[in-house]
Amino acid sequence: MNRYLPLVVVALGILAFATLMLVIAPGIQMAGRSIPEGLRPYSEQEQRGRDQYVSLGCVYCHSQQPRAPEQAPDGERGWGRPSVAGDYVYDQPHQLGTMRTGPDILNVGARLPSESWHLTHLYQPRAIFDWSIMPAYPYLFEEKAEAAPGDTVVVLPEGFGPAAGVIVARPEALDLTAYLLSLDRTYPVPEDALRDDGYARKGDGS
Repeated sequence: MNRYLPLVVVALGILAFATLMLVIAPGIQMAGRSIPEGLRPYSEQEQRGRDQYVSLGCVYCHSQQPRAPEQAPDGERGWGRPSVAGDYVYDQPHQLGTMRTGPDILNVGARLPSESWHLTHLYQPRAIFDWSIMPAYPYLFEEKAEAAPGDTVVVLPEGFGPAAGVIVARPEALDLTAYLLSLDRTYPVPEDALRDDGYARKGDGS
């Protein structure tokens, strides 16, 4: 038994070190970062919409992490300043994404603040951009002979709506749109929060 004691001590030491470096230290580091003044928690409707966003797999085509100028021209594209850790305080699970089949949308609520636009785009993206490869989500909507009080009617160009009647948004579509409109991380952050610690350096062999 005694001959296994050093092995057990070494194993426990490795486990303790890994826990310190991978759990405790990052937790202390993140605790020291304050929540940005302009960031607010999601409302109940926005959170339901975020759940829709996650379930639909939007992260496979859209990122939510504008990058520094050294990494990509996201600022020139109008996607906003480089994201910082504090931008994601309320995002569980995060939807950073790595694919950009579509544009980065961390600030889509600031770029496109129209509920009507997003509802049309969700119902049929080709109604807005004829070249779009984004899938349509007609099951988030309902076709009716006429709108009832309280219904949100989707504005569609000729050729995209029903021959008779109207298309109205289901609660799921309104929730998802509310989440998209909440994506606005254009508030200012301290300059030191934007540093990349040299990860974007080019041509220096590092």
